[in-house]
This record gives sequence, structure tokens and C-alpha cells, in this order.
Amino acid sequence: MESCCNPVVHELSRRGFVKLALGASAALWWSFQPKMAHAAGNTEALLLSCMDYRLVDDVVRYMDGRGLTNKYDHVILAGASLGVLQDKNLSWGQTFWDHVGVAIDLHHIQKVIILDHRDCGAYKVFLGPDSAKDRDTETASHTARLKALKTAINGKYPNLGVETLIMDLDGKVETVA
Repeated sequence: MESCCNPVVHELSRRGFVKLALGASAALWWSFQPKMAHAAGNTEALLLSCMDYRLVDDVVRYMDGRGLTNKYDHVILAGASLGVLQDKNLSWGQTFWDHVGVAIDLHHIQKVIILDHRDCGAYKVFLGPDSAKDRDTETASHTARLKALKTAINGKYPNLGVETLIMDLDGKVETVA
């Protein structure tokens, strides 16, 4: 009984309890914190695609199907390859190049995947409706821009691989040479 009435022992017990309670609370709080992704690390690719809402799910499904889930950075510009190359909004091209540089520095990307799509409104806006008047003309329009952007990427970053692709509205993807 003497120890319960001893103010020094009582104070130590209270301090010990407070330290224990604070430590347990901190540990509990820490265990429930969401796990955050770190900015640095290796990522396989940077994907450039169009903003068309009709294909957002198909683009993700395509990349997941390639085993690239959480292994790519994603830049979205209206028209994808055309968005980088058009001369009405020059900042779009600069934005793309800035993102490529950051993706190389932070995530050590190995390639750029350029994914255009058919029935693209940006092509009609920037190049006119005749750029997609039929499938062959549309393919030629996309092929020209995809090749031009691939050449520009290879010129600026010769160690990066570049894939050029076009997606149908049903999600089917084909390689464009």
C-alpha cells in the first residue's frame, strides 16, 4: 500500500502508462495508413493516347492485357500523335516532351507507346473531315503522324523504343509501321 501513496512511484506509473498508450496509439495509427506509391522506380513505358471517353476502358484493358498494369506512365492528348504534332496548340507538344523527360528521369522508361484510334474527332478538327473520309484515308492520316512522332522521339531519345498503334472503336489494336 505504501507504493500507491508514494507520489514518486505513482507519477512514474502514470508516465509509463501515458508513454505506453501513446506508443500503442501511434503504432495503431501507422498500421492503418494507406500505403503510398513512391515516385521513383522503374516503369516499362510511357503511353500516349487520345482523350476520347469512348475508349478509356479499352485502353486500360489493352495495357492490362499486355501485362503492363501499373507499369506505365500515361499522357493523354486529343489526337494522341496528332496532339503532339499539330501547330494550333503548341503547348500540347511541349507538354508531351516534358512528360517524356520526367518519365525517363523518375521512372526510367524503356519505350514510348503511341496509341491513336479510329474515328478521332481531333483529326477531323485539325486536319479536316477528309482526313477520315474512308478507312484507307484515315489509316494513311494516322500512319503519317505516328511515323513522324516516332522519328522525332528516336531523334531526341535514341535509346527509347517506340511502338505505334491504332485502336478500332471495338478495342482491337493493330500495329502501324
